[in-house]
Amino acid sequence: MTFRLTCPVCGKRDVYEFAYGGPERGPRPREADPGAGPDPADGAGPATGAEAHFRWAQFRMNRLEPQEEWWHHAAGCGVWFSTWRDPATNRESRPGGGEASGNEASGGDSS
Repeated sequence: MTFRLTCPVCGKRDVYEFAYGGPERGPRPREADPGAGPDPADGAGPATGAEAHFRWAQFRMNRLEPQEEWWHHAAGCGVWFSTWRDPATNRESRPGGGEASGNEASGGDSS
C-alpha cells in the first residue's frame, strides 16, 4: 500500500521518498541528576525523573486516530517536517481530524 505526503518544500510526493520519524511526543522530560535530592518544583526524586525519561524515550502509543507525526524527506530535499496523518486511512488531516483540503493520500494511486 502506498500513499502520498506533502513536503513543505517539494510538494506532494510518494511515501517511499520519506523516512518516518515517529509521532510528536511533546518536550523531553527533564532527566534527573543522580546526585540531587528531590526537586520540590516537580515533587519527584531522581528515580522518578529517570522513570519519566525512560517512559518518554521507550514507549509509544499506536493510535488509530489523526496524530501529528515527524517525517524526513530522505530521497528529496532532506527537510524534517511534521504533518497530521490518520494512520487508519493514511490520509493527511487537520489537527483534531478532518481531511485536509487537497492533501489527501490515496491507497493505490502513485501518480
